[in-house]
Amino acid sequence: MIAFEKFELENGLKVIVHKDETTPIVAFNLLYDVGARDENENQTGFAHLFEHLMFGGSINIPNFDEPLQKVGGDNNAFTSNDITNYYITIPKENLETAFWLDSDRMLSLAFTEKSLEVQRQVVIEEFKQNYLNQPYGDVWLLLRPLAYQKHPYKWATIGKEISHIENATMQDVKDFFYKHYLPNNAILVIAGNVDLTKIEELSKKWFEDIKPGNVPIRDLPKEPIQTEERRLKVERNVPSNAIYKAYKMCNRTHPDYFATDLLSDILSLGDSSRLYKSLIKEQKLFSDINAYVMGSSDEGLFVISGNLSDGVSFEDAEAAIINEIERIKASSLTEAELQKVKNKQESAREFSETSVLTKAMNLAFAELNGDANLINTEADKYNKVTVKDIERIANQILISTNCSTLIYAKI
Repeated sequence: MIAFEKFELENGLKVIVHKDETTPIVAFNLLYDVGARDENENQTGFAHLFEHLMFGGSINIPNFDEPLQKVGGDNNAFTSNDITNYYITIPKENLETAFWLDSDRMLSLAFTEKSLEVQRQVVIEEFKQNYLNQPYGDVWLLLRPLAYQKHPYKWATIGKEISHIENATMQDVKDFFYKHYLPNNAILVIAGNVDLTKIEELSKKWFEDIKPGNVPIRDLPKEPIQTEERRLKVERNVPSNAIYKAYKMCNRTHPDYFATDLLSDILSLGDSSRLYKSLIKEQKLFSDINAYVMGSSDEGLFVISGNLSDGVSFEDAEAAIINEIERIKASSLTEAELQKVKNKQESAREFSETSVLTKAMNLAFAELNGDANLINTEADKYNKVTVKDIERIANQILISTNCSTLIYAKI
């Protein structure tokens, strides 16, 4: 059970406080409800660009990292298709520095041509290095538009193409900032050995004067139901052949999410999982294979991906994956097998809760999904999943007409 208190400032900023007396470090996590799905299709990569721009200095603080490092703090951020998340870990006695830094960049970034140009080049270089010039780097640039035809999940967080960032003007950047980086579009979580009254004081002191804005109502195009299998084959200079099978699945808040997540664990979590045991250990068809879910805010993907062993054909590899899927559909799952993945899920969750930063992030994600207390009810939802639930989900989503397959062949 993770206990927390919650309040909201007059400008709409939601603040969640979790007291943890076991650590001298405090986690300061600020989540903005904006991701790649909120971009214009002709101007993608902006949410990720802002992940970088937010460290480029604000009106009163030209260098974000320097004052933080002086007081023993550390920080980072990440962007997804759904959210942008900034976090700081800092000694308890210096916590106000985090409030000062993050409130100033929410108030207003220092929009300078120099900062924009520096961060633009950083992002372009990242695009080239991680997505274009790295083995398997372009997988999501290929798989997303294969799986999605309408919904903005069809482009990766880095963006559809480099030109969108190359051509971004200062006005484009400002417009995106003032539309999304607002107190009433953010959730702040403080976790550590902190006092609720003190956090209320600091929140009001540093954030309450920042004006709220008109957060755009999210009205994204709905992805049509997929009715036929999609396939794409590419050839690349990579160490081994690979296969990626992406099936549409429910969103993160859907009741079926928990069974779908456990289904992916049954297939590939650990050495005793079905895909590992059968396809790596026994048949030696793959050198590596994984099944995982995208816990997306809108309809996500259930992905099975693997690197083929030398000499194995794509046909044999794919047939073996489908055979394992058919076995689950045909009532081969036992109560003991399901209980084993539930136990692994629970121990992983409990282990993650030893970190104040993980707890802060998970509270923010839960609040975004409707209620911070979801963090305390998820264990029960996983435990209630039955063998029949797993079989129903497998029969519902792991079908060829719901699948987009990327065949990634080495030259």
